[in-house]
Amino acid sequence: MGFAEIFVATHDEALKRAAALGKGADAAGPAVRINGITDFEVEQLGDLAGQAVHAAGADYELALVDVTSDALLGVPEAMVRALAELLTYESEGEANVLDDVAAAWAGQEDMPFDAAQSRQYVQQLAALATDVEKTERAGLYVWSE
Repeated sequence: MGFAEIFVATHDEALKRAAALGKGADAAGPAVRINGITDFEVEQLGDLAGQAVHAAGADYELALVDVTSDALLGVPEAMVRALAELLTYESEGEANVLDDVAAAWAGQEDMPFDAAQSRQYVQQLAALATDVEKTERAGLYVWSE
């Protein structure tokens, strides 16, 4: 099974990174690479994050960003916000929502990692989501093989 790589970039940077990844080359810059998952599992994470921050029902479906690469998908703004909120979201009487989301994601069918590894991935992805707001014209992208 392949992997998914999630990263922050402008549209042009994302296309260049996708081309490099498509050729089997490593791409420079901050990214989270998760072996054994596809874009489908990333969408599952978006749904779980949205539910955790009480934003269920938004569109968390990844979208094709350019016809030149069907492996490169854009993360919708609603999912970016939900992931970023996992770092700071507080709810009365509830446990740490990031931990809950990570445990639920690891518990999805055929996930190749446990809750501890999932927590690390979710924390890294949440941090990337907060970086989107800091970079002009940037978005969160998923490339999966």
